[in-house]
Amino acid sequence: MGDITVFIDKFGYIVLFVSLLLELIAFPLPGEVLMSYTGFLVFQGRLNWIVSILIAGIGACIGMTISYWIGFRLGKPFFEKYGSRFHMGPERLEKFSLWFSKYGNKLLLIAYFIPGIRHFTGYFSGTTRLPFRIYAIFAYSGAFIWVTIFITLGKLLGPQWEAFHSSIKKYLIIGGIVALVISIAVFIYKKFNEEIKDTVIRMLNQTLTIFHTRRRVGFLIAITFILTLGLMILMFGMIEDFLRNEFTNFNYIVSLLISSIFNNNWTDTMGTLSFLGSKQVQFILLSFTLIWILLKGENKLIVLFSFAIVIVGGEFFEEGLRRFFHFLSPDSYSFKDHFFYHFPSEQSLMNFIIYGYTVFIGVRFIRKAWIHTIIPIAGLLVLMLIAISRLFFEVELPSDIAAGYVFGGVWLGLNILFLEIFRLLRKIDIEPIH
Repeated sequence: MGDITVFIDKFGYIVLFVSLLLELIAFPLPGEVLMSYTGFLVFQGRLNWIVSILIAGIGACIGMTISYWIGFRLGKPFFEKYGSRFHMGPERLEKFSLWFSKYGNKLLLIAYFIPGIRHFTGYFSGTTRLPFRIYAIFAYSGAFIWVTIFITLGKLLGPQWEAFHSSIKKYLIIGGIVALVISIAVFIYKKFNEEIKDTVIRMLNQTLTIFHTRRRVGFLIAITFILTLGLMILMFGMIEDFLRNEFTNFNYIVSLLISSIFNNNWTDTMGTLSFLGSKQVQFILLSFTLIWILLKGENKLIVLFSFAIVIVGGEFFEEGLRRFFHFLSPDSYSFKDHFFYHFPSEQSLMNFIIYGYTVFIGVRFIRKAWIHTIIPIAGLLVLMLIAISRLFFEVELPSDIAAGYVFGGVWLGLNILFLEIFRLLRKIDIEPIH
């Protein structure tokens, strides 16, 4: 890493351009390190932020273009001749090509954040004959997103860019992998939805006629299961990080970014956003949800029972978690620290549960399709803004808030799954099978 930083100190934009071009042809060069250090030079005033992003983005785009045309010209004959040796013969390549031509563009956007993947997406896109126009749109967009994020992070972190580079990279990789898993899960559902439906029918001993009326519920269960599974995986990872006391860098980086982006002029706005996570707003949401269930809900007693379990059980769940993690904590906390800083955050966990259940009721009982998209997006946006406001006022640690959202999501997801499966099984028992 030292040699690269010396070169960029001397030759600046030229090294940045050539290095990213070569890396995306699959040369073993540390692109993220180089871009983070470029951001540090921007912080020092030695390089221009916009020019650095343009130079890096153009270099990455040219590298991706070269790798695409190499794959386009030489890749397919290679697979036809040698592919069977590693289970990628002509037939399988053809099937995979059809899939990649339909869905590979989504992979191009996130592949840059996954080391070992971004180096080969260009070659495989060319090999599978993904139309170059589509490839260019997504590959070039992904390239500029990638370089903008890393150069900007280096600029914001300043002198701390090197010490915390590995942590930044780690969480970006996690985000990329999560996005990839969700994309694959959605693809599998779309591709094999009929097979999935048939399997569910056999497992539940239900006819096609009955299931046809449950299609919307089945889709809700499938999406909830996928999201809950992802949150559970993330939850176990956070538990491991907590026990290893590995949140220090994460907390420092997030706090530094918040303080760099938002100055004192944001105080009033952040106060308003923080109010959205207060007990008063929680009470309003709970009251609204309860009234909606009583007026519009189906199977009111079952849903009301679930509502009580989610909220009351969530309080016990949160209290038990904090006591458990306080006992296992690798750090020794004073009474003041334990009173003010909790893992996971009580407010964040309950905010996620309450906002999440309100969103679920809206999606579950409102028939308009556009509502099913707007409500979840709005809910996630509000939760994100509440978290930013609490970080701005430094009332909680970033890791505590993140853990609150993740653990709250797991609790909410499991309860929604149990509720919907119970409702579905109950209807199957009531309705006659023809």
